[in-house]
Amino acid sequence: MNQREKEEYLREYSVLKAQGKPFFPYIIVKDGVMMIVVIGTIMLLSIVLGGELTAKADATTTTYAPRPEWYYFWAFELLRVIKPPALVSLATVGVPTIAMLLLFLLPFYDRNPERHPLRRPVATTAGIFVIGAMFFLSYLGAEAEPPSRVDMEPPPSVATAGGATLEKWEAGRKLVAQSSCGGCHKIGANGNDGPGPQLTQIGDRLKQGAIRETLINPTLPMPSFAKLGPEKLDDIAFFLSTLKSGSGGGH
Repeated sequence: MNQREKEEYLREYSVLKAQGKPFFPYIIVKDGVMMIVVIGTIMLLSIVLGGELTAKADATTTTYAPRPEWYYFWAFELLRVIKPPALVSLATVGVPTIAMLLLFLLPFYDRNPERHPLRRPVATTAGIFVIGAMFFLSYLGAEAEPPSRVDMEPPPSVATAGGATLEKWEAGRKLVAQSSCGGCHKIGANGNDGPGPQLTQIGDRLKQGAIRETLINPTLPMPSFAKLGPEKLDDIAFFLSTLKSGSGGGH
């Protein structure tokens, strides 16, 4: 910028500044009024609609599935997308930190003077991609079923038998849910796709005895469930052995 351009810029800046409004008190009053409106609206909605109250915290429960606030659903879903345990820190700290650094450094690496979105294809595409990814991940996080639930109906053979057989099946289903097997396995519509294999049709691959032995002597990183005792191990093994293709299990 030469001297003439600098003088023209200063003259134009002085004219525009004279036409503008001062920061104090105009901007402060404007922001203050808007803050009062927003806080008042939230208070009114809380009084009229009320707030969601869940059950009291119970430190002894084994079925509680903690979930973040809605605005962290995208980060919550990242943990389901980035599955290897060694990369957990990347999902929880790395990705958000990198995103924030790119945002803070935007004025330094993007020197394009254009402001129209169509004249900044790279920045516009990147912005649309990031916003779209956050919305998509937030949706997946909101719809994700907790790993501590197993919503399945008993297969026809178990339902027909009824009595002790049905009770044993229900006991096994509840134990699978309470043991958080869904944290590593997909069971019907519940659970996660890994790192363990799907259990929805495990009865087609393993018999009840083999399943019971796997629970006692599993392959790492799966923990051993031997401490549950023989009766509970039998219930879990029986339930899992009934999960077969065409068994009718589901929501």
